[in-house]
Amino acid sequence: MRVMVIGATGVLGRPLVRRLLAEGHEVSGLARGEDRVAAVRATGAKPVTGSLFDVDSLAAALRGHDAVVNVATRIPDARRAMRPSGWAENDRVRIEGSRTLAAAVRQVDEVGVVVQEGISFVYADGGDRELDEDAPLSLRDNIASSTVAHANVAELAAEGRTAIRLRIGNLVGDDAMTRTMLAAARRGAPLIIGRRTDWTAPIHPDDAAAGAIAALRAPSGVYNLAADPVRKQELGAAMAAAAGVRRARALPKWLADRLGVMSVLARSQRVVSTRLTEATGWRPERPVPRPSWF
Repeated sequence: MRVMVIGATGVLGRPLVRRLLAEGHEVSGLARGEDRVAAVRATGAKPVTGSLFDVDSLAAALRGHDAVVNVATRIPDARRAMRPSGWAENDRVRIEGSRTLAAAVRQVDEVGVVVQEGISFVYADGGDRELDEDAPLSLRDNIASSTVAHANVAELAAEGRTAIRLRIGNLVGDDAMTRTMLAAARRGAPLIIGRRTDWTAPIHPDDAAAGAIAALRAPSGVYNLAADPVRKQELGAAMAAAAGVRRARALPKWLADRLGVMSVLARSQRVVSTRLTEATGWRPERPVPRPSWF
């Protein structure tokens, strides 16, 4: 399959390109300008210049491809992430970028499959209940743009394309954001947001990449993409071991609820990915967090 990856140089894009190539696919990566060509080439993908915010430019880049996987994001650094305004660029990537992508795909008949990233944080606090794709959502601040992106891409399904919308769990591994969290933990920062006994849905970027590739052969729909759900204290213990600290500190749920965007991370989300497994056979190679993830 000829696959275009948008966001090829990111945390999820790099293992996605690597795995696609290993499976024998022809892989291109969108470079938003000539200054990004070398970075895209370094992933192993063939650079193709184009803009996620210009329909004609993106349509030209998509020609010659059977599928496109959009995993582009602009996640802010820890300081800016504490303010809703710090997520403005990420919201633009998801909302305007997905709208541009859908319009560009309509100009390119050969693109039959579109995969759009998204996040599982959109689910409401479920306590101990398992959360499948039909579970209630609770949208606020920086997470709402994910559902808008899904809605933009979903329109393609009614037009004869395969439109896959992923709700990806908490990406943790050997990436910049996780390394920042581990370094902060060595200075006393919390690794657990909310109650220790609540649930979370982590996933290693390599497993998320494998799931996104598996989704290329799934029918149109929304799919959770996470490893096995675990108690927050279990993920915290693995991260504490990786950070070299005795015990993971926790930020109380009541306090997180008062800190705006942090309240989303304080939810209990026992997200299950049964639908994707049944549709494709995908299962995570790393089903539960271990210090080796990091």
